[in-house]
Amino acid sequence: MRRREFIALVGGAAAAWPLPLSAQQGRVPTIGVLVFGNPPPEPFLTDLRAGLRDVGYTEGRNIRLEVRTTEGKANLLPEKAAELVRLKVDIIVTFQTPASTAAKQATSEIPIVMVRAGDPVATGLIASLARPGGNVTGTSAGVAETVGKVVELIREAIPSARRIAVLANEMDPFAKPYLAAIGAGARSVGMEMVPIMARPSEPLGPAFETMTGKRVDAFIAMLSFMRREVFELALKHRLPLFSTDRRWTVAGALMSYAAHFEALHRETAVYIDKILKGSKPADLPVAFPTKFELVINMRTAKALGLAIPQSLLLRADEVIQ
Repeated sequence: MRRREFIALVGGAAAAWPLPLSAQQGRVPTIGVLVFGNPPPEPFLTDLRAGLRDVGYTEGRNIRLEVRTTEGKANLLPEKAAELVRLKVDIIVTFQTPASTAAKQATSEIPIVMVRAGDPVATGLIASLARPGGNVTGTSAGVAETVGKVVELIREAIPSARRIAVLANEMDPFAKPYLAAIGAGARSVGMEMVPIMARPSEPLGPAFETMTGKRVDAFIAMLSFMRREVFELALKHRLPLFSTDRRWTVAGALMSYAAHFEALHRETAVYIDKILKGSKPADLPVAFPTKFELVINMRTAKALGLAIPQSLLLRADEVIQ
C-alpha cells in the first residue's frame, strides 16, 4: 500500500479534525511505549521516531516518549502497562501481541496503537480489521496469514522434510492462532507439525533436545525467541531455522518470508497523529502489510550442508552470501 493510500485509509478530512492535543491543553502530548524487549526494540524505536518526524513531531519539542520494556520477561508486562496508565499518557503504543494484550487489560480509556500484532482479531484485541471498536487500533504483522508460505518454502528448500517443529511462546496469546496456521499449512503439503512450547526467558537447550528426539527436519520460531542461543543451538543440532522476520535471516536463520516491517513501524506515527488530532481508535481501520520479502542466508545453508534450489534463489529478494 502506498503511503498516500495508507493515510487516506486511516484518516479523514483534515478540516474536520479538532486542534492538536497540545494546542487544546497547552502541553506536550506524552506517548507511552510498551515493548516486550525481545527482540531488542531499538530498530522499532528508531523507525517510530523517524515516522513521527515525517508527520511533524520532534521528541522533546512537541511530543514526549515514555518507553517501558520488560527485557523479555512477560510477567512484568502488566506492571509496566499499569505504570503508563498511572502516568496518564495520551496514547500507549504497544509492540507485538503480548504488550498489546497487557495494555488493553490495563485500560479501556487510553487509546492504544498496537504495532505488528500477530492476529489481533483472533486474540481478541479488536473486533475487526475494518472497524476495530474499543480503544485499540494499529497494524497487524500479517504473520498468521502468511506463515503458510514459510511452510511451503520448507517443502521447496528441503524436499525430503516430513516433520517440522514450531518453537512457540507459551506466554503469547498469539501462539494458538500461530500454531493453527502452521498446522494447516503443514497438512496442505503433507508434513507433520510438532509444537514445542517454551518461554523466551528460560534456557532453550531442552526444547532443542526435544526437537532432535522427535526427528524434526526443520523448525519455525516465534519472534520473541530471537537471540544468539537459538542460532547456536540450531547449528549444533543441524536444524534449519525458518522465520517470518528478515532480521532472523540476517542474524543466522536459513530463510524468511516476511513483511517489510520498517515501513509498517513508521506508519505507527500516522495513527498517533490522527488520534492526537481527535480521531477515535474504534474508527481507524487496522493496517495490514502489503509488501513481503524472501531472504535466504547462504552462509547458513553451507554450514548445514544444504543445497538451495536455484528456483528459490532466483525468486529471493535478498541472498546473504
